[in-house]
Parts: sequence; C-alpha cells; structure tokens
Amino acid sequence: MPKLPSDTALRVPDLSSAAPTGFDLRPAPESLANLAETLGVIGLRKVRFRGDIRAEGQDDWVLRGKLGASVIQACSVTLEPVTTRIDTDVTRHYTRDFQEIETPEAEMPEDDSVEPLGQWIDPGAVLQEALSLNLPLYPRAEGAELGEAIFTEPGELPMRDEDARPFAGLAGLRDALKKED
Repeated sequence: MPKLPSDTALRVPDLSSAAPTGFDLRPAPESLANLAETLGVIGLRKVRFRGDIRAEGQDDWVLRGKLGASVIQACSVTLEPVTTRIDTDVTRHYTRDFQEIETPEAEMPEDDSVEPLGQWIDPGAVLQEALSLNLPLYPRAEGAELGEAIFTEPGELPMRDEDARPFAGLAGLRDALKKED
C-alpha cells in the first residue's frame, strides 16, 4: 500500500462509490498551533471541518463540507489581536479528465472548485486551503482607524489626501476661474 500523504488523506480506490464517506476534522491543539504558524496568524480556536466525499458520475468525486473556525490575527492598524469567526461551505470537484491550462496569460476558470483527481483526497489539505482563502486580508480591531500622514518640508504647505485626488486640480482651477469672472 502506498505511503499515506497525511493522517487525514483518503485513498480514492478505497472510497465507496455507492455511499458517501463522511469526515469530521477537529484538529488537536498541537495541530492548530502548527496550522496557525503555517497560515501566519496568531492563533486558531474551534476549528471544525465536516462533510463527505461521494462519487459523481463514473470517474469523478465531490467533497462537500462546512468549515468553521475562530481565527486570531494582528490588527492591520494597531497590531492588537483581532478574533474573526469564519463559517463557510466548501466544495471541491475531483475529476479524472482535468485539463491543466499551461499558457502564461490564461484566464482563471469560472469554477475554481475543480481539481485533478489523484490517488488521494485529503480533507485536511482542503481545510487548510479553505481557511487560508477565507482569512480577512486586513483585520481591524474595533475603532481602529488609519490616521492621515502629512509630510512636508518646513515652511511649505502640506499636501493632503484630498489634494492628490484626480480632479482636485480641476476643482482648484474652476474656483480660480470663478474668482476672475
């Protein structure tokens, strides 16, 4: 028997095509610490991924599950810990006839849940990927605001955010023309 890629991986030939194969993953504290480090977050709590894998047609398989997790990240403004709850449905279609697009300028396919079917389906790997894709990019602590940074040389009038807007110069020109009339 081939080497198991992870303790959550399921060998496709061992899956029943007649009935769904269920899974219910609740990583242990040590695994959560490793996953948090891999994802670059402060911590993870209450992580659970449950669902099933079932045959779809003659050669394909579909994994459907519900992912829930509490993620602790650093606030993008203050660096204070921010806890976010993630609850999302996850679907992956594993197809034997998967066509890899190899052109460098190819567009992303509309259905990004399609994966090539290999010898293993790993709900643990899907958990990690889905969690990574659903992390807030810029978490913010309640009330955290970005201030306005003003830089200028001594004695000069500072340039503010409003001054950098594309039509700010046109508004100044319009005001100057009104004064001339």
